[in-house]
Amino acid sequence: MTRSGKTALVTGASSGIGAEFAAALAARGHDLVLVARSLDRLESLAAQLRDRHGVRVEVIGQDLAEPDAAARIANELAARRLSIDTLVNNAGFGSAGRFEELAADREHDQLMVNVVALAGLTRRLLPGMLERGSGEIVNVASTAAFQPAPYFATYASGKAFVLNFSLSLWSEYRDRGIKVLAVCPGPTETEFFDVVGTRKAAIGAPFGSAEGVVGSALRALERNKGYVVPGAGNFASAHLMPRRPRTFVARIAKLVTRGVADAAGPAGAAAA
Repeated sequence: MTRSGKTALVTGASSGIGAEFAAALAARGHDLVLVARSLDRLESLAAQLRDRHGVRVEVIGQDLAEPDAAARIANELAARRLSIDTLVNNAGFGSAGRFEELAADREHDQLMVNVVALAGLTRRLLPGMLERGSGEIVNVASTAAFQPAPYFATYASGKAFVLNFSLSLWSEYRDRGIKVLAVCPGPTETEFFDVVGTRKAAIGAPFGSAEGVVGSALRALERNKGYVVPGAGNFASAHLMPRRPRTFVARIAKLVTRGVADAAGPAGAAAA
C-alpha cells in the first residue's frame, strides 16, 4: 500500500463505526491518530492496521467528556508534531428513556462528547487545514437529527446540532479547500443497542453495517455533498416526514418512540 501522505484523526475509534473509519482510511494509505477512552483496544487496533497497511498509527487515550478534552488532544498533536488532514468526529453515545429518569451527569457527559468535544476539535484543527489550503471534516450525526424525538431528547437534539453545524461549515468553507460532511446513519450494528438494553431503540428500522455507513460517507466526502444518509430507507424516512407544524411533528414522533421508554428503563444510556 502506498501511503497517501495524509493523516486522519478518528475519535471513538476503538469499535463500531470509528474502527471501520480507521480501517478504511488506513486502506487508502492514510496515517492515523486514534482517540478513545479504551487505550488497550486502541493499541490492539493500531497494531493490526500497522501490520496490514504499513501506515503510521498513533493512539491518544482521552475521555471526550472532560471539559478540556479538545485542548488536550490538540496539545498532544503539537507535542508529537502531527498535522491533521482529515478529522473524523465519530465519538458519541446516546440515551433513551424518560428524561426525568435519566442520570443528570450522564446527560451532561453526552452533550460534552456529542457536541462540545466535536465543535472544540473542529475549531482547533480547522485553522491548520486552512493554512495548508485543504482538509476534510467528517461529523457523525444520525437520522435522529432530522426531527424531535421524545424519549431520545438529548441524543436527537445533540445530533441536530451536529447536522446543522456541519452544513453551516460546509457552506462557509467549501470555496476555501475544506470539505465538511455530516453522516446521518440509521440503526447500525454496533455496541449502541447492546448497552442501551433494547433493540426497540431502532424504532423498527432495519439495521445497517458500519462498513456500509463508512463506504457511503467516504463516497459522499469525495463529492463534497455536505451530508449523507446511508441507506434508501433511512433517506426516505429522514426526508419524507413533514417539518411543520413543529408541535404536530413532535406529537406524532411520540407515538412512534413511546415504546422505548419502558423498554430502556431508567439506566438507558449507551455508547454509539
